[in-house]
Amino acid sequence: MTAASAIDAETLAGRDLTLGYDGRVISQALSVSIPPRSFTAIIGPNACGKSTLLRALSRLLKPTAGDVVLDGKAITQYSSKEVARRLGLLPQTSIAPDGISVSDLVSRGRFPHQTLLRQWSPDDEAAVQRAMTATDITHLANRSVDELSGGQRQRVWLAMVLAQQTPVLLLDEPTTYLDIAHQLDVLDLCRSLHASGDYTLVAVLHDLNLAFRYADHLIAMKDGRVVAEGAPADIVDADLVLDVFGLHALVIPDPVTGDPMVVPLEQRDR
Repeated sequence: MTAASAIDAETLAGRDLTLGYDGRVISQALSVSIPPRSFTAIIGPNACGKSTLLRALSRLLKPTAGDVVLDGKAITQYSSKEVARRLGLLPQTSIAPDGISVSDLVSRGRFPHQTLLRQWSPDDEAAVQRAMTATDITHLANRSVDELSGGQRQRVWLAMVLAQQTPVLLLDEPTTYLDIAHQLDVLDLCRSLHASGDYTLVAVLHDLNLAFRYADHLIAMKDGRVVAEGAPADIVDADLVLDVFGLHALVIPDPVTGDPMVVPLEQRDR
């Protein structure tokens, strides 16, 4: 049994959430439920509230109304360390301390597991090495994070989150800065974590066809609200794409996987 499976079937939900910044409301009466052990993709146009929802689910953003519930308890009832042992977050943008090495940054993912009585252990070292191997950054271990490309840095941050070994992973645009090959590498990794049965993954994704191919559960958002929710094959059609994105498109079976695939129509074809 992996460390992630020690907490069985974590559940994560938002109930009647009102979310916003500086007095500006983005979502109101928003309720979502993340199926345990699912790979959930949140999709929608820019500024529709996807990242805001993810920040609320991770306790980075406090709702002005409603509750985020983690494993049957309001997330505010947990200490910060307890949350960090149950839920890992890859934010949209991250800033590393100046001069920190890759291995040192990834090692910080083990902080929630440290106590006065439990300091760095072989288990921590093994978790860091597994995370670096999974994200293909072992050869960068001694490099300064400052020296890396955007895509390499993204993989380092993902490795830090994996090193936390939490049952729930929240990923805000995890393929940002990555070329197509590394996008597929990251999503293949997510799929393998999901297939293990030990993780619940929630990712904000912009590429619809990748979202439909990799996720088994979708949350489609528009104007701060959930428009549709369910398995891609059950909810994705041309009407949904038009409603959510204002895009005229064909939705056909992916020739490789059979999942829904969006083929945008040119303006003259509308």
